[in-house]
Amino acid sequence: MGPWQGFNLGLHVQDDTLAVQQNRMQLLDLLQHQTGLPELSLQWVQQVHGTDVLRVEQPESGLEPPPQADAIYSRKAGIACGVLTADCLPVLFCSNDGEEIAVAHAGWRGLAAGVLERTLACFQAAPAGVRVWLGPAIGPCHFEVGADVKTRFLAESAVSDHARIERAFVSTGRAGKYLADLYQLARLRLNAAGVQQISGTPCCTACDSSLWYSYRREPQTGRFATLILKTR
Repeated sequence: MGPWQGFNLGLHVQDDTLAVQQNRMQLLDLLQHQTGLPELSLQWVQQVHGTDVLRVEQPESGLEPPPQADAIYSRKAGIACGVLTADCLPVLFCSNDGEEIAVAHAGWRGLAAGVLERTLACFQAAPAGVRVWLGPAIGPCHFEVGADVKTRFLAESAVSDHARIERAFVSTGRAGKYLADLYQLARLRLNAAGVQQISGTPCCTACDSSLWYSYRREPQTGRFATLILKTR
């Protein structure tokens, strides 16, 4: 109830722990029903807006806190790899043959620092053989940032991309304030890394309170999950 009403999956947002655990069990039951897999587990990470990637080969025991990382890579069937967001950009990866999967949590800090490139580096498949899907995130209609964010992206990108990066930041009319397009920035980084197969319809988590949690809209709120799973 309250700011967590809906289907909050985040344990770190001051919601009732038992309620969140029950939501996670319901999610696991739903995935098992939809996939028909008798053995299935959920893999989470403690997200810190960094670039570390967790490689998962065995289901977690559930007895220890998940490791700190902002992306998960796996070749193992039956492990649903997930990130939790409420404005940051969730990004799914899959090799064309379906053998390799990954999910990344890309807030602006992780995106600028290279979390997508670090995730791609785990793949045996070449970037041209990897498909990427961009999930629900805050849109350029609401994502106001300072000039430091724009400067960071320019500093971390090739000079040839600077004109396109400039277009991803639209001035609000106030000194040093911009509306940033996370989707466009992610596409630029992925294209520069060699990925061409990118899908996902941009939306804005801050615009629709009936569908999404949004930290920018309500600082005390829940988290929804974006997951990827190999079924065989």
